[in-house]
Amino acid sequence: MVPAVEEIIERAHVVALPMAVRFRGVDTREAVLIEGPRGWGEFAPFEDYSPREAAAWLRSGIEAAWEGFPDPVRSSVEVNGTIPAVPAEKVAEVAARFPGCQTFKVKVAEKGQTLADDIARVAALREAVPNAIVRVDANRGWNVDEAVEAAKALGPLDYLEQPCHSAEELAQVRMQLQRAGIFCRVAADESIRRSEDPYRVAELRAADVAVVKVAPLGGVRRTLQLASDLNARHMDITVASALDTAVGLNAGLAAVAALGSVEDDEGIDVHPNPAGLATQALFVEDVCEPRQIVDGHLDVTPQAPDPARLEDLSAEAGRREAWLERLRAAYAYL
Repeated sequence: MVPAVEEIIERAHVVALPMAVRFRGVDTREAVLIEGPRGWGEFAPFEDYSPREAAAWLRSGIEAAWEGFPDPVRSSVEVNGTIPAVPAEKVAEVAARFPGCQTFKVKVAEKGQTLADDIARVAALREAVPNAIVRVDANRGWNVDEAVEAAKALGPLDYLEQPCHSAEELAQVRMQLQRAGIFCRVAADESIRRSEDPYRVAELRAADVAVVKVAPLGGVRRTLQLASDLNARHMDITVASALDTAVGLNAGLAAVAALGSVEDDEGIDVHPNPAGLATQALFVEDVCEPRQIVDGHLDVTPQAPDPARLEDLSAEAGRREAWLERLRAAYAYL
């Protein structure tokens, strides 16, 4: 069901959420929140997304607001903590925002920083959270040789997420790591969510893990279908946030809640990977009371925005109009 664009706009609230820690170059996260007949949806593509790409984010918001989510098979999901590209001395403070989390994703390859900065950040995490399972996310910041060097220097790692730009480069990194006897999985993020062919990564055997984000993929149901298809191609799945507000997190949590268990090589049911959905801890304020992380898990019950918070966090008029223009432009590609 695709409602008229004017109906969507009539139901829209544009908000601006201050960040506690700069993330992806963002100090304030803006989003369009849409109150529909079945719940709340979110439209918040990053600035570098074209209207054609942003249409998937709008489709996801419409699904949440007009269709609702699939029935869950679990009431809570394990999540990972997220460490932005902060100086090493701030890592312990950030890690403390994720009580009970045993898995952490650390941002690396930040522009203006060096591998030494990344090594110090990961070491600080291991000091703050002994025995932490560490993932690192380079957001396409390295070439093949740099990625292999980083894997050696930062290990042991659960996985190296999107170390290079293309799927072909990911395949080279994966092959070189295997040849060097380094057990470090390769994960694909942008090569899936920003690709016209998200299955190409599997066809090239370029990654062991698919990091899937609901909004850029067009909604919970599309994400679940992609996850099922990639599982069948022997890829593991991590559901992650696209720096979502509490409303966007509803969709991510609904996707993990509806994922079935997968049998490993020994026929044992394996629960979904710790999800990258504990990103509310990166905001100063959100439109809902922050979800509490309990023993590294989040409850999956959908949240509705608090009216007072919606009003207090409203974006200024100029930004509201800019976002509604983006929405209209994306709507043309639905």
